[in-house]
Amino acid sequence: MTPYRAPAWLPGGHLQTIWPALYARRFVGPRPRWRRERWDTPDGDFIDVDWLATSPAAGAPLLVLFHGLEGSARSHYAESFAGWARQHGLAMAVPHFRGCSGEINRAPRAYHSGDHVEVDWMLHRLAQAQAARGGGRLLAVGVSLGGNALLRWAGESGESARQVVAAVAAVCSPLDLAAGGHAIGRGFNRQVYNRMFLRTMKAKARAKLAQHPGLFDLRRLTEARDLYAFDDLFTAPLHGFAGVEDYWRRASAKPHLPAIRVPALALNARNDPFVPAASLPRADEVGRHVTLWQPGEGGHVGFAQGAAPGHVLWLPQAVGGWLLAPHGDA
Repeated sequence: MTPYRAPAWLPGGHLQTIWPALYARRFVGPRPRWRRERWDTPDGDFIDVDWLATSPAAGAPLLVLFHGLEGSARSHYAESFAGWARQHGLAMAVPHFRGCSGEINRAPRAYHSGDHVEVDWMLHRLAQAQAARGGGRLLAVGVSLGGNALLRWAGESGESARQVVAAVAAVCSPLDLAAGGHAIGRGFNRQVYNRMFLRTMKAKARAKLAQHPGLFDLRRLTEARDLYAFDDLFTAPLHGFAGVEDYWRRASAKPHLPAIRVPALALNARNDPFVPAASLPRADEVGRHVTLWQPGEGGHVGFAQGAAPGHVLWLPQAVGGWLLAPHGDA
């Protein structure tokens, strides 16, 4: 893997986060196209899965991407991985967390950072689809929230994860949710990223309240000014947690990293505005199956390279290359 180095024209974690998402080139060639499937969930709800609309090579692996908070198959990182998958002849699928595909889901719940049960159901169904088409191994990457949920699943699954996936990777994931949640509620983060996320999350919460009157206190939602308040009111109680502190503690993947028994990569830039460097796992906090990449720069899911406006091709090349590489008995 070629080490990541930020271009001189793009200094600092904030610029390295915002610019790539808005302006950098995401793929080579035409924009990736998607084919959508709707799957009914065991609890009577649904999720939407977007499949890369290309014909993969015979026996090709399936790359599964779990998106981040309020993300989708249209997110810059999803399109970048799709371009890489197309170039390498892989199949690719983006299963959307509930309410993230452009249509509000039906059940009195949404999605959360540690939903390993939902990830387990998605991965098993994707593995069945891959086997039915005679495809190769399944590789999974999760970005930000999706990466925490994926590694939380891998830790929970232990040895049985090998029956489903060949390798997993988490990109810029807040593996210590409390550290990340408090970081996004302070200073510049609070004024920019916090407001950006809350704008869509509050709108979805209001739609959920219209579906299920009395589900939560609308006044508290109106008054919520940060993710701490939102998660305490909405995310935590709707998904079986006692409150935001209980949610952030129990959903965090970091304590479960030693239990992972499938090859796993955790990539985190040390200047990520959302994920304090001090909260990142150390080598003595993970098992031998977990590889840590912690470059000094890159921002939050940025990793732009090249002359301005740059491109974000390093990320899928580096992470995708790691996933495809043989890992022995790691």
